[in-house]
Amino acid sequence: DLSRTVNSMLDRLEGSVDVQRQLLDDVRHELKTPITIVRGHLELMDPADIEDVTTARQIGIAELDRMTRLVEDIDLLATVEGGAFATAPVDVASLTARIGELVAVIPGHTWRVEQTARDHLMGDQDRLLQAWLQLADNAAKYTPAGSPVELGSESDESGVRLWVRDHGAGIPPAHRHRIFRRFDRAHGKRSVGGSGLGLAIVDAIAKAHG
Repeated sequence: DLSRTVNSMLDRLEGSVDVQRQLLDDVRHELKTPITIVRGHLELMDPADIEDVTTARQIGIAELDRMTRLVEDIDLLATVEGGAFATAPVDVASLTARIGELVAVIPGHTWRVEQTARDHLMGDQDRLLQAWLQLADNAAKYTPAGSPVELGSESDESGVRLWVRDHGAGIPPAHRHRIFRRFDRAHGKRSVGGSGLGLAIVDAIAKAHG
């Protein structure tokens, strides 16, 4: 029994080390692009050309802002994967009403709460709200402007579901296994804002809540 326990512990440690190593590799790859962009524009900038200096400054600030968001999301992902949750009873109806209020200000879409569960669950309300809002944000980014997006909550004997439904093109079945990977985008749309960690964070929060 002791041998099996120790071997199981070592397997988990090895898996954890592999996950952290992969994260570091991913982060290193993601940070190379903004660093290269900023350095390239600074090297090519003509200090005597005010317009050129202004353009380089704007690009540099934008890329640094993107790096800041990336670092913040890495920190958040590490937090949720580390299990840092404040568990308490959560009123699902109140949570649903709150997400409806928050998404209403996301431009470009008509938002509607279609279903509300009258139930409670044990969880971290802030993290659940964060995950739900991230799904809504993804729907806004990857669907045609002006298209409606619906949200809702429902519960039965199997548990509680918090959902978002959009009317975009959808994700091809062959790519669906990729969308929760860190820094992976099923459609390859790197022009769409974000760190590439949003759905990985959603996945971690959902798994932590069973």
